[in-house]
Amino acid sequence: MDNLIMAVFEIASFGAIVVLVVLGLGIIASMMGIFNFAQGEFVLLGAYVTYIVHTAGLPVWLGMIAAPFVVGALGFVLERLIVRRFYAAPIVAMLGTYALGLIIREIVRGLIGGLYLSVPEPVGGSVTIGGMHFSTWRLVIIVITALVMAGSYLLLARTAFGLRIRASLENPALARASGISTNAIYGATFAFGAALAGLAGALIVPVFTLFADLGIRFLIQGFVAVMVGGIGSFAGPVAGAGLIGTLSAALPWVISPVIADVAVFVLAIIFIKFRPQGLVAGKGV
Repeated sequence: MDNLIMAVFEIASFGAIVVLVVLGLGIIASMMGIFNFAQGEFVLLGAYVTYIVHTAGLPVWLGMIAAPFVVGALGFVLERLIVRRFYAAPIVAMLGTYALGLIIREIVRGLIGGLYLSVPEPVGGSVTIGGMHFSTWRLVIIVITALVMAGSYLLLARTAFGLRIRASLENPALARASGISTNAIYGATFAFGAALAGLAGALIVPVFTLFADLGIRFLIQGFVAVMVGGIGSFAGPVAGAGLIGTLSAALPWVISPVIADVAVFVLAIIFIKFRPQGLVAGKGV
């Protein structure tokens, strides 16, 4: 029973990170009609910003606060300068964001080489519950993810800005005719999705360490999770992230990690084949 509880805890902490990555990816895909294939590299940048702040002699938690703002700002600039030019051609936009991600990854690789760099947990130690020891930092990750999910939902469902986002999602032409600047909304949406990825990278770097290919795994899982969850709603990507994150973390406990990754993708493909609209179909919050 103790092993089962620890396994559930490990699965939940890993799934929380996947939720952050997928939430940003899903919001961009639902809102803008494109998949941001640089999302994994935004995770990498969030981890790198945290590392840079730490090596400057500042507290790790300060780097974790800075990471989503820095990555979000970069995402906004990239959207304004490059991504916005390809909205009419989603395939070209995906290739463009993939190229951007590749450039970002190789720049980071040039800065850190082939090293695996560590960042200490800002909150160390463990919490003892019922005689079992749970990592304090992994608990913090779960709590932060829950708060971000709740905040994102409230932003989309309960604010004027969220109303403009939903209007632009439902009918962009009518939204523009109503005086809503869809271009500004798109820029803010892309930046918000990038910021979520940056936050995910900042939170996981003490757990996974920093290396140049850190974001690739999360990009692939994020893409699969969005397809499984469904595009067009807040709940879809979250549901997909929960399912894919759970499978990705749980299967290696019973089979080899390589076979587990293959099994996750095969199961996802089968699911999408029979339910292409995803777990949650339709548009809305």
